[in-house]
Amino acid sequence: MISREEALDFLKEYNKEPFHILHGETVEGVMRWYAKELGYGDEADFWALVGLLHDIDFEMYPEEHCVKCVEILKSKGIDDAVIHGVCSHGCGRCSDVEPAHQMEKVLYAADELTGLIGAAALMRPSKSVQDMELKSLKKKFKDKKFAAGCSREVISEGAEMLGWEIDELLEKTLEAMKSFCD
Repeated sequence: MISREEALDFLKEYNKEPFHILHGETVEGVMRWYAKELGYGDEADFWALVGLLHDIDFEMYPEEHCVKCVEILKSKGIDDAVIHGVCSHGCGRCSDVEPAHQMEKVLYAADELTGLIGAAALMRPSKSVQDMELKSLKKKFKDKKFAAGCSREVISEGAEMLGWEIDELLEKTLEAMKSFCD
């Protein structure tokens, strides 16, 4: 497996916008937290790597998102399991690769949700997730006009894929982000 530093360099090679780098790092942290939380602690580096690289092709190739990444990641010698995980987060939207592994289901569910939580944090006086409560996040989730680019349908489908109620997904992902975000 490649190092975290190499993966970050790959991400930065294809993504120049600070927002996209931050998003990759946020999903990386969430995936690492979930791996430990769900009993996959020995796979935490793998989960985190997939989270970091999941949008590697998004900025440069938005029309080929979850497709161009195969070529990019293969050219870097990235393992097929990582590539499958990266491609699976776009299932039904820009990819036909279905999430099979628990890690892939978590990525599918949490990717959009990290954006929603991040947007909600920016609206807070503290600009932080640290003082955000589930009740506040649920209110933002229900408001379809708030962070409209974050698909509630995908988040809900992800919760269903995991066999969780939406509140459980919201609560766990918020807790994950609190573990490493300001």
